[in-house]
Amino acid sequence: MKIDVLSLFPSMFEGVFGESILKKAQEKQAVELNVVNFREYSANKHQNVDDYPYGGGAGMVLTPQPIFDAVDALTKDSKPRVVLLCPQGERYTQKKAEELAQEEHLIFVCGHYEGYDERIREHVVTDEISIGDYVLTGGELGAMVVIDSVVRLLPGVLGNQDSAVKDSHSTGLLEHPHYTRPADFRGFKVPDVLMSGDHQKIAAWREKESLKRTLLRRPDMLEQLELSSQQKKIIAELQNEESE
Repeated sequence: MKIDVLSLFPSMFEGVFGESILKKAQEKQAVELNVVNFREYSANKHQNVDDYPYGGGAGMVLTPQPIFDAVDALTKDSKPRVVLLCPQGERYTQKKAEELAQEEHLIFVCGHYEGYDERIREHVVTDEISIGDYVLTGGELGAMVVIDSVVRLLPGVLGNQDSAVKDSHSTGLLEHPHYTRPADFRGFKVPDVLMSGDHQKIAAWREKESLKRTLLRRPDMLEQLELSSQQKKIIAELQNEESE
């Protein structure tokens, strides 16, 4: 996969792209990450990229020319998805991450100031994404979040590919609890079933705990799932336990 990022502050990405999974993904040639300062594409002699909004109002608006030209330069040989990070976009989900991970080329546009000229949305962008119902000073942090969540889904990036498949939200449920050594730490013990060696019982325990955690923390997620009869039975038992 190739990922290009348009940003006025490219140095913000150096630490994120140079560490951990994103660094390893590049070393494995699973992804090519490129950050472009779209100010360099400004046709203005002062390299301005923003101007006052027509009709008046507070703040400055990003002009279309630099972003149009930057995207044109990056899409000569492909037709990538162009993702705009903005508070007005669709709420980002794991399902969207899985969708974007199927693409060969992505471009992320990170804005600043009051907003974007609407013609950028209408004629350049294919997707608008918001990582939450709050406002950041720019799109860079949002782009980092989305890129990290997409790249880790690419084949060969994680040491164990099952890790991504079983993550919270990937299955539609929150993930079950995890434990490691020691089995007894300060009197807090690992559940016996996990040390039993009985894989069937362990799988059943993990499913129940996953359903329990989702029921208690994110019941809205259960409403969106087609639960099996066994899962519905487990949830009924959990609800009875809570009411007692």
